[in-house]
Amino acid sequence: MGVLSHLRIVEIGSSAATSYCTRLFADFGANVQKVEPSAGDPLRGSAPFTPSGQSAWFAFLNFNKSSIIIDCTDPYAITRLTQLIYDCDILVDGRDVDAADCPSIDIVTIRRRHPELIYLEASWFGSEGPYARFTATDSTIRAMAGLIKLVGPVDGPPSHAPDFQTAILAGLWGFIAVAGSIVARMQDGGGRSCSLNIFESSLALSEYLTFEAFASGDIMRRIGINRFWPNFPIGIYETKKGWLGISTVTPAQWHAFCELLSLAALRDDPRLVFNENRLQNIEQIERQFIPRLKTRTAHEWFAEGLKRKIPLVPVPEISDLLQDAEKKARGAIAPIQLGEEQGLTAGSMLRLTLTPPHRGGKVPAVGEQQGFAPSRRRTIGTGAGSPRRVDVDRRPPLNGIRVIDFSMGWAGPLCTRTLADLGADVIKIEAIQYPDWWRGVDRRDDYVERQMYERALCFCIMNRNKRGITLDLKRPQGVTLAMRLIAEADIVVGNYSVDVLPKLGLGYDELRRLNPKLVMMSMSAFGSNSVHRDCRAYGSTLEQGSGLPTVVGRPGGPPVMSHVAFGDAVGGLNGCAAALVAMIHAQKTGQGQPIDLAQIECMMPFAAPWIIVHSICRTPPTKYGNRHPQFVPHGCFRCAGEDNWIMIAATNQDMWHRLAMVIGRADWASDASLKSAEGRRGVEDLIEKGIEAWTLTRDPDQAMSELQAAGVAAGVVRLPIDLLKDRHLRSRAFFQDVERAFIGLHPQPSMPIREGEGPYAIRRAAPTLGEHNREILSGLLGLSDPEIAELVMEGIIGTTMPLEGKPRNASNVSS
Repeated sequence: MGVLSHLRIVEIGSSAATSYCTRLFADFGANVQKVEPSAGDPLRGSAPFTPSGQSAWFAFLNFNKSSIIIDCTDPYAITRLTQLIYDCDILVDGRDVDAADCPSIDIVTIRRRHPELIYLEASWFGSEGPYARFTATDSTIRAMAGLIKLVGPVDGPPSHAPDFQTAILAGLWGFIAVAGSIVARMQDGGGRSCSLNIFESSLALSEYLTFEAFASGDIMRRIGINRFWPNFPIGIYETKKGWLGISTVTPAQWHAFCELLSLAALRDDPRLVFNENRLQNIEQIERQFIPRLKTRTAHEWFAEGLKRKIPLVPVPEISDLLQDAEKKARGAIAPIQLGEEQGLTAGSMLRLTLTPPHRGGKVPAVGEQQGFAPSRRRTIGTGAGSPRRVDVDRRPPLNGIRVIDFSMGWAGPLCTRTLADLGADVIKIEAIQYPDWWRGVDRRDDYVERQMYERALCFCIMNRNKRGITLDLKRPQGVTLAMRLIAEADIVVGNYSVDVLPKLGLGYDELRRLNPKLVMMSMSAFGSNSVHRDCRAYGSTLEQGSGLPTVVGRPGGPPVMSHVAFGDAVGGLNGCAAALVAMIHAQKTGQGQPIDLAQIECMMPFAAPWIIVHSICRTPPTKYGNRHPQFVPHGCFRCAGEDNWIMIAATNQDMWHRLAMVIGRADWASDASLKSAEGRRGVEDLIEKGIEAWTLTRDPDQAMSELQAAGVAAGVVRLPIDLLKDRHLRSRAFFQDVERAFIGLHPQPSMPIREGEGPYAIRRAAPTLGEHNREILSGLLGLSDPEIAELVMEGIIGTTMPLEGKPRNASNVSS
């Protein structure tokens, strides 16, 4: 039946983001009724296609759903749709992206008469602000979100991955919003109304670089294919056989990498210990190690990297993923039925162990039901009584939920930050001896003595709205105090290597005896039972090992990464989604469970359409560079000024006509041979030169304004730092100013989901090291002042990092 089989969901409009949101519910048994026009959802026409002509993209977004046809010309269409919504628990609305001939409905009246309804409405940019009426595509959104300009050749153009990224990110955020509302409804009985901003959803990937730039200045520029600021080497390199993903971040990893390749001179050069100096010597360093990499295969280097704890990973082709027995066994690769065709796809990545998701499923034909429970005829109220209070006046949806956070870096802290933003009480546990490494990996005396670890802005971004304590978990007293906190918690999150918490006595088997309702999530790179479970990994490693780079870039070119740490944000959002599903089950049954999230699997949905097609016809995926399999023209065009670019896409014949008229090519607009995308593809080079002749005479913002005024999808290619002054984000108060010790007033990004007009408020700044020791140990656990003082003296708690190799001066440590 599935853990969510008690839920009935109606999906209206045509939006890949809302389709992915509801697909995640269908994975766990929810009855999803997809409303389509007679001709079907327009997404059924999205490339790539299977041999029989079915859209692999639509298939991935919609398996395990039912389809219901409502013809807007039917005089009873509004009545039918309204009754369908009255019979459901959740309405997910993508009409602002594409109405898809959906009949008009009165949402206000429906919500008044059906106060338990949870409503999610998605849009490209939100209902207010300078971009509110802009038209968009996946690529224009990513350009505006700062996700393209730093990728590609130094001289340009900036390059980008194929479509589907924004939809998956926004779909995850939509799922989180709705799942959080379900948790809240189980406590207070009322429905909630949320808005989802697709543009802002994509900023989860760029916020790290945005705030690194805020702290460091406007210094980021493209530095070449598979090269990314601020770390080097992080990229994909050719070996004797196959491609190898490399990520060296810490001084120890750089030292081990040089030893692996027998490059003693590089290893011993003190200038190259830290990334900033390596970035200044990229060409010199690569000339030395690239030839060495070609002496062994990618899998041989991977095995050596495991021994030395270096984040190395073979870069798989799509065909390799389909032959991966481990991914099939875990359900990361799952069967899918598309009419008469049978194939494989990326399965659900939310790896709940007690209440697992379905493994694959069937794609509905237009109007096909899939045998779910019959409709519940809900009694429609008169609406005569007073409506419930406006949603934004309520408590946050996760109010009363407590989370114990053992995570570090980006992925785990983003998961728990999102839970905290939604109102959960998140207690972050560090140790003074080994705090969160996003506070900084520099352990030199001067760095520690000046408490520079308190000035890391990205740590503050990822850990706001949390309380923080320090506990040395290598000491029995620290473990005992952690277990006392866990005994009263709802969720525990850790993203250490899979064996770390169990070895400390904090594994799920021990903790469930202490707290049967506990949801405990392990967010490791490859999963607890993977043969690669001991592989060190960063977000870059996850992208390298996902298969996605092999479908990015120019035909005949190398696999191309599209973000420096893509996998971290994606893993964090999937982790939050999984935790919420498990919380719904725990609230229903009182039964907790472990979650075995493999972050590398969370990247596979971005390659899902090619996985489907290749599983059926075995042809290698076509690489388009900056072009598109359907939209012609489509690409990144140079504007006036230095390194200024704009992303433009003509998604249909009408948009092509408007584009041609705006750039002064009425001859193109009237040319019958150019009315179809395929007709234009034959002269795509000529069209691109004509467009660039026009864009070169304009500032990118001016070009975007002129094109958008004509209804053409266009977006300025922004740097991450540009987002801080983006007029649309500023008008929506997306960045909230927060005061914090050591840093002062600084901006923080909001979530892309809202209840009401404003963003969820940021209630507190990120904790300084051990800031809430006394508040939590005394207030929650009842420790006395002498007991707390003893913990300080023994170094089990504290508020400052000790110097390496020097005795700790307990008298200088407050609690």
